[in-house]
Amino acid sequence: MTAPAVTVATAVSRLVAALERTWTAIRARHPQVPEVVLVVAAGSDPRGKRLTLGHFAAGRWQLTTPADGQPADRAEVLVGGEGLRRGPVDVLGTLLHEAAHGLAHARRVQDTSRQGRYHNKRYAQLAVELGLQVAEQAPFGWTATSVPEATAADYAGQLTELTAALVLWRRTELATPAEPGRARSTLACSCACGRRLRIARSVLAAAPILCGACATPFAPENPL
Repeated sequence: MTAPAVTVATAVSRLVAALERTWTAIRARHPQVPEVVLVVAAGSDPRGKRLTLGHFAAGRWQLTTPADGQPADRAEVLVGGEGLRRGPVDVLGTLLHEAAHGLAHARRVQDTSRQGRYHNKRYAQLAVELGLQVAEQAPFGWTATSVPEATAADYAGQLTELTAALVLWRRTELATPAEPGRARSTLACSCACGRRLRIARSVLAAAPILCGACATPFAPENPL
């Protein structure tokens, strides 16, 4: 007997519930991480800007009937739909990355600059506290985070649920075609995990350029 088909609405509900329960598990281990409204939305746009895997934004939502003594404002954690294709461990990594920003907000620590793009050493310390491995990635500072085996083991139950829930993800939006007369010496290229670059045609033709995150080659999104 074949399993019943899963509707889109059911798949989305299961996905959001799995992400929310994972955030709850993070807060259980790190109580200072704030309660948030978790949303799944676009992480790319057709203008060719860099892919957003997630963000933390304080005070984006207001709760009309907060519990006694609790502030009405709630932070937002966005999970980019394009990043869901990376798999459960990396999605957990995105949530832990944003939880580190949430911890910085709760402790009133200035962890970023340059409109949130540069992650300083205080951010790195908080990310390590949450169980992440952190590496420096120029020019964005200590923003390259990954989930080590020990942390993955701590969240084994959440990873099992995420594995079952990650049955859909958002396609990366393509850059709009160049206008007549615009230079076409570069190509908008992307890799399997959704990172995007503009690469000179001659450079791309010389040899494959591999993504350091997923080890797949960057390929033209619109070779014409």
